[in-house]
Amino acid sequence: MTTVDFFHGNYAPVREELTVFDLDVTGTIPAELDGRLLRIGPNPVEDPKPTDHWFTGSGMAHGVQLRDGRAQWYRNRYVNGDHVADALGRPRMPGPRHEGGDGNANTNIIGHAGKTWALVEGFSYPVELDHELGSVASNNFEGTLEGTFTAHPKRDPATGELHAVTYYFGWDFVRYVVVGVDGRVRRTVDVPTGHSPMIHDCSITESSVLLLDFPVHFDLDAAMAGASLPYLWKPDEVCRIGILPFDAPADDVVWCELDPCFVFHPMNSFDRADGTIQLDVCKHESMFDTVTNGPAEGPPRLHRWILDPATGSVREELLDDRNQEFPRVDERQVGRDARYGYTVGFVGEEGPAFKRDLHTNEVELHDFGPGRSTQEMVFVPRSEDADEDDGWCMSYVHDANTDTADVVILNAQDFSGEPQAIVHLPQRVPYGFHGNWVPNR
Repeated sequence: MTTVDFFHGNYAPVREELTVFDLDVTGTIPAELDGRLLRIGPNPVEDPKPTDHWFTGSGMAHGVQLRDGRAQWYRNRYVNGDHVADALGRPRMPGPRHEGGDGNANTNIIGHAGKTWALVEGFSYPVELDHELGSVASNNFEGTLEGTFTAHPKRDPATGELHAVTYYFGWDFVRYVVVGVDGRVRRTVDVPTGHSPMIHDCSITESSVLLLDFPVHFDLDAAMAGASLPYLWKPDEVCRIGILPFDAPADDVVWCELDPCFVFHPMNSFDRADGTIQLDVCKHESMFDTVTNGPAEGPPRLHRWILDPATGSVREELLDDRNQEFPRVDERQVGRDARYGYTVGFVGEEGPAFKRDLHTNEVELHDFGPGRSTQEMVFVPRSEDADEDDGWCMSYVHDANTDTADVVILNAQDFSGEPQAIVHLPQRVPYGFHGNWVPNR
């Protein structure tokens, strides 16, 4: 086993927390865009060692507010976990702490129940942020959350509820959690697994939650040796996907087994008319096997799995052999037969974006230019009832030529064309994890 230095170039942390108003813009920001494009990732508050795990750094949130055709502000703020507060001489934020967690959240940032939430899996509770990205409190959904949460809840478009699958190193089960539109947990189901898997994400259909039980498990020896994220590749263990109807007990889960692999991020899933389920994923052949401090086991590729709950079988199809990750769809189509999906490509030192017609598998590519790499794409519809493809794709883009960052806004119906607008940011935004559009309402 070995490690890779994940803290050089645009992976390195930024130190200054900025507030900058009236950002420079090339092009025209659509007047319909009224909200914040938020992003979060690891940003170690102290100088990291090259052997540190990329996933465990201090959280830092970034945001750009768009309104009235203007980029009103950019802000970046540390998530005020205990380690950050102590290192910077700040008061610790209020609220409960989960066992083993210090209030750090660094993996996703969402809006729900009128609040902004910084999220992480496995250890800390969600952290409530204010509109300007300041840390308000560690918040276990007002005392209704048992155990940890996840970085990737899935919002059901029909109900507005969040569906989540959570894990913790001391559990031999995974936990299915539903958070209501009031920001309180209304359902909790423990599903036995017999081991403690890392489950970064989940997927939903209109009827069921999909549990991703892949062979990356808690390793006691690694933990005793001081690993900050002691989860390792276990290829001899089961690799499977559980199908659990939303209102069913744990005993009703149906497991579909497949060959060893790992998935951080599904693109989407839906119930098919013949009783099977279609699940599109960015598939890694292995994870934390030879490299233990970050994802560096070879390129992920886009696959389609057809799950048959009647037989427990999985049929697999490779959709694209190009290196790509961070899949997204229009959030209004989560759990439905979405027509379009978006991924981030990795081509040498550059990062294009792909738009895929999931019905025909035709692909459009947006090239951001030499030395420019996009982070995760977010689709924003023109209006709540606009067609699936009628809106904008937005992302934070790093320019290695100048070591700066932009927010780039693409017309989704002219994906490969010139950007609708480019918002120029006052500093680079390190490569990180996830973000979302949160409307100002």
